[in-house]
Amino acid sequence: MTEVIEIDHRANRMGCFWMVFSMAAFAIEDVFVKAAFEKLPVGQILIFFGSGGALVFACLAMLKRERLLSADVISRPMLVRAGFEVLGRLFYVLAITLSPLSVATVILQATPIVVVTGAAMLFGEKVGWRRWAAIVVGLAGVIAIIRPGTDSFTMLSVLAVIGMLGFAGRDLASRAAPASLGTSVLGLYGFLAVIAAGATFMLWESEVFVRPDLETSLYLLGAILAGVTAYSALMKAMRTGEVSAVTPFRYTRLIFGIFFGVVLFGEQLNSMMLLGSGLIVVSGIFILSGRHGKQKSKFSAALSREH
Repeated sequence: MTEVIEIDHRANRMGCFWMVFSMAAFAIEDVFVKAAFEKLPVGQILIFFGSGGALVFACLAMLKRERLLSADVISRPMLVRAGFEVLGRLFYVLAITLSPLSVATVILQATPIVVVTGAAMLFGEKVGWRRWAAIVVGLAGVIAIIRPGTDSFTMLSVLAVIGMLGFAGRDLASRAAPASLGTSVLGLYGFLAVIAAGATFMLWESEVFVRPDLETSLYLLGAILAGVTAYSALMKAMRTGEVSAVTPFRYTRLIFGIFFGVVLFGEQLNSMMLLGSGLIVVSGIFILSGRHGKQKSKFSAALSREH
């Protein structure tokens, strides 16, 4: 019995390690995307990034002998998922390129809170009053960061909020996606949606194609490699340890995002942002862990498959 417990603890420690590693890689992906924006339009960044990611996941799917084309690919949940993917990717990339990386990263951490809210409303998941209170606290944290109605409010913060809502919608749609579709296939079509987002934005803004120089090409390559590495580490984390033990470490992305924003881009922190960050993290961890593990595991079925 003691040996079994020790094995479980070891698996949980490894799962937590892979989760922290995954969140660091996602934050590095954001850094490369933000750096590429200095010389490349947003639409092109999305197209190049989406193309690289789609190619990698198409290869992984074929190696696993997963079908790339099937009737399930064009099912209603998948079409809804693609729409939210376009919304989330486009507005989050706009947020990290046009506004402070630290602010966009913090707001993104509210995604699990919105997913739990949506699961309760759309799928009838049971959410007790303690969880509803935690949801309200988490959303209050978002409001504390963007501060609508004050002189500090900027519409650029709304870009991150819309992106976060897009990712939450994508996660909820993933929960309803056909079980026959593996993670590599979901990753493939997710990145194809990124290409669609970039092409749509290029047409909307009438962006002129810019040939990336060597430095910018390396930034794009770094973003693709970091994104694929982060996704793979996330899958390993969710499959190694217990979901209830591993999932709360998703919030370490907030630490990495703030660190890179301050150190690499000279961003400034203020008391309201720190307060909002604390509210989001505390409420999110309460919702996703603890004695609510059985309920939470249903939500994590979607969250564990996504960015």
